[in-house]
Amino acid sequence: MDTLKDWLPFLIPLIIVELILLIVTIRHILTHDHYKRGTRALWLVIAIVGMEFIGPILYFILGKADDE
Repeated sequence: MDTLKDWLPFLIPLIIVELILLIVTIRHILTHDHYKRGTRALWLVIAIVGMEFIGPILYFILGKADDE
């Protein structure tokens, strides 16, 4: 049976990357006013609720404006 201790070498880097991606996404959302789709509030909710990589990735694919 696997224990958490066996998974830590894999989980710690994954958690660090996930948090960095979330911080970069939230910073970008808060510092820009234009989005392809949706509003600032919508993208903040999506990024925070969908924190497990999906929310931030959706923002950079669907929400980030190209005119920067």
